[in-house]
Amino acid sequence: MIIILGLVILVAAVVAGVAGVLANGGHAHAVTHFAVFGYHVTGSTGTLFLYGIITGALAMAGLSMLLAGARRTSRRGRDARRGLAQSRRETAAVSADRDDLRDQRDTARAYTASTPGPNDTAPNDTDPGLRGPSLFERLSARRPAPPQAAEVPADAPAPAGVTHP
Repeated sequence: MIIILGLVILVAAVVAGVAGVLANGGHAHAVTHFAVFGYHVTGSTGTLFLYGIITGALAMAGLSMLLAGARRTSRRGRDARRGLAQSRRETAAVSADRDDLRDQRDTARAYTASTPGPNDTAPNDTDPGLRGPSLFERLSARRPAPPQAAEVPADAPAPAGVTHP
């Protein structure tokens, strides 16, 4: 509906502009002293009216471009704010989950530390004799050599499924 209304207004403006230019032409409507930026306009009042229409059309085009750019910038800013709000909500949810997991871990550690193990010792690995080697000890320890294959005499029969060339 708005498009049809805009089209009707545009057609009415074009008809009024054409009528104004044609009705004010000729020698009876001569412009005598009219200057814009030092440029003296000569001709009829119809010509001056046509220049006004062109200037108005250019002004409307510039204004519409300015408003379209402002709408686009506004839309991008709104989308960015929505994205930021969504990111903050997700961060808050993940932080709450992390805090819950920390609380569960701390509760489990406290429970394990307070529960006596066999021989009335706490099973929290506080006794250095119960712990395994440290990371440094494991990385720097010598490893045993891999087992060597037994030598097979040259005249021994080949295992099943293996052929020698």
